[in-house]
Amino acid sequence: MTLTLILVLALSVVIGLSLGVLGGGGSILTVPILVYVAGFEAKEAIAASLFVVGVTSAVSVFSHARGGRVMWRTGLIFGAAGMAGAFVGGLLGGHIPGQILLIAFAVMMVATSVAMLRGRKKKSDDGAPPVKHELPLGRVLLDGAVVGLVTGLVGAGGGFLVVPALALLGGLPMSVAVGTSLVVIAMKSFAGLAGYLTTVQLDWGITLGVTAAAIVGSLAGSKLAGRIPEAALRKAFGWFVLVMGTFVLIQQAPADLRWFIAAGVAALTAATAGVCWFFISSCPLRNRTGRRSNVPSPA
Repeated sequence: MTLTLILVLALSVVIGLSLGVLGGGGSILTVPILVYVAGFEAKEAIAASLFVVGVTSAVSVFSHARGGRVMWRTGLIFGAAGMAGAFVGGLLGGHIPGQILLIAFAVMMVATSVAMLRGRKKKSDDGAPPVKHELPLGRVLLDGAVVGLVTGLVGAGGGFLVVPALALLGGLPMSVAVGTSLVVIAMKSFAGLAGYLTTVQLDWGITLGVTAAAIVGSLAGSKLAGRIPEAALRKAFGWFVLVMGTFVLIQQAPADLRWFIAAGVAALTAATAGVCWFFISSCPLRNRTGRRSNVPSPA
């Protein structure tokens, strides 16, 4: 066993850990690992990531279900709508240059991270936590089809899109959105893989090894999910996606533009923090200071 293969398998455990804890991030890690460490071509890495994440999600979802963190109706309908979109996206992705797919992959990661860090707008019942409930059929079908198309196209299992769709748009608690997203991810990943296999051949030896290691990580991660505060989970997810998206975007950019892109992402992060500080009353940056100032000084 070569050092490269050992490194790939070790990093694959982190893929599963990410899926188990965050309900996403599997493909965000799998695609860069297979491209930059294992040496896969972009399209082969995207197709392999769909298999790895699909199998790992299917295994991990049972631990979340035992903890009551899966909305089966929402997940199955969302996943069914997403499978159609994912299959079409997989067919289209096989005919698009790999570099363009990776750039699109990275741009969506950065945009999604900003949405997750910004958080969900509060409704009139200020301070009320999100309620665990099944989402309306029309919303589930529409969101599922759109997310599925993107999933199949860029090879992302969909967690970094499904979790925000369920948590930010649907209003589910973050822990329930994570568990439910795994059902959706598994269904859409296999549909997207079917589309890619019409034009792409996989190295099944490495793919199955990565899958086995990721399953080990997912079983450990699912035991941690639900024990982590929702706000901390959402912020960790957002920052994680931002870092990985920036890395992929810089790697795919021409050498003379890499510093410009890095500076642009840094400026976007600073601007987001500024908007949060000055215009969002519930901004955690400002609230920390506010909480300190409200503590009475000792006599």
